[in-house]
Amino acid sequence: MKFHRLSKRDARSLSQRLAALGEVGAAESAAVLEEGDVRLYWVGGLTVAEQGGLLFPVLDEASNARLLSAMPSLVVDMGAVARIADGADVMGPGVVSVRGEFSAGGLVVARDERHGRAVAICRALVDSGSLAPRGRGKVAETIHHPGDKVWRLAERLRELLT
Repeated sequence: MKFHRLSKRDARSLSQRLAALGEVGAAESAAVLEEGDVRLYWVGGLTVAEQGGLLFPVLDEASNARLLSAMPSLVVDMGAVARIADGADVMGPGVVSVRGEFSAGGLVVARDERHGRAVAICRALVDSGSLAPRGRGKVAETIHHPGDKVWRLAERLRELLT
């Protein structure tokens, strides 16, 4: 595991890369924690992961609420929440509604129907326009969920920053 702070120039460069996720803004300070194929960035109070060349926000409503709320969502029924939070992919019968527009391959947040909490970050397998709630088949692949490697590294990163 490697941890280091980024230079101001590298922090600004990272902020530009993260602009695709939403309003990140320019950052003067940033840090990175690396372990294996996962990199966690802390920039401007946000925690973002990079794995396999894909950048996505960490499931942390406290620090990433702005990013998570800007992303399109799949609202899932409470019966599917526990499975998805354990890493299962999102299946059509568990989808109650779709918020926002996305294309196949895009990032979406799986949210529970009762409280609207983020349960997982997923890669959509179908377009939002062709997705019928309560339809059949797999609709999204889970790439980050509570308790996974990214989650544990994010906890470690918070410890290192305090």
